[in-house]
Amino acid sequence: MAAREEIIAFCDELLEVAGFDDYGPNGLQLPGSDEVTRVASGVSAHLESIERARDAGAELLLAHHGLFWDFHPRSLSEQMAARLRTAFDAGLSIAGYHLPLDAHREIGNNALLCHGLGFEPAELEFATVKGRAIGVVGRRSEALEPAALFEAVAELVGRRPLVFDAGPAQITSIGIVSGAGSSEINAAAALGLDAFLTGEPAEHAMADSREGGLHYLAAGHYATETLGIRRLGELVAERFGVEHVFVDVSNPI
Repeated sequence: MAAREEIIAFCDELLEVAGFDDYGPNGLQLPGSDEVTRVASGVSAHLESIERARDAGAELLLAHHGLFWDFHPRSLSEQMAARLRTAFDAGLSIAGYHLPLDAHREIGNNALLCHGLGFEPAELEFATVKGRAIGVVGRRSEALEPAALFEAVAELVGRRPLVFDAGPAQITSIGIVSGAGSSEINAAAALGLDAFLTGEPAEHAMADSREGGLHYLAAGHYATETLGIRRLGELVAERFGVEHVFVDVSNPI
């Protein structure tokens, strides 16, 4: 058993949340039980994730996409009320970590994608959002053929990416921005990168890929953002001696 506030303090410090402007709050968003014996992690804090965390016996849900966003109305919708009611009734605390989890150089979504594909992160700022670089540029000394990269992405994230195969025959560099990062393809082209990996596709990406001469891969917003939040849950379990369960509510987007 661990104190919720100690877990939240650990996550806040690890991810340096105080240094980020974001589209919503980072850290504890909904207080529930003061004590935690099991933590759940999941990509988005929607109703099904909350219900699954409750059913798994968790007292704390760590989410990449938390409950509250600047683009939501200030008055509660029926859907938001149902989420809050379910969490309150279960005594479930909910914390969200968005851009800080994308950007982290060790357990962030982009860093883990980079390492998982066999690239080494370069000391180069890439994909600046709200004043902070959240993307990763990866490089490798041994070149990959495009087909090998496409297969490696599919194996790592569990789904085949949408591909615009317009890059070179040998790949030694890649730009990575998980989630809705398609707008950064031009930044990748400007750096002369061989490939660019993101989550959600965009209409302009086909032309940008062809004209920029790089391979474009869109492997899913959800699929590219499971790695970081799962690893954060694992670290909390290791650090505080609690149980951890990853709540997988797969989303084709």
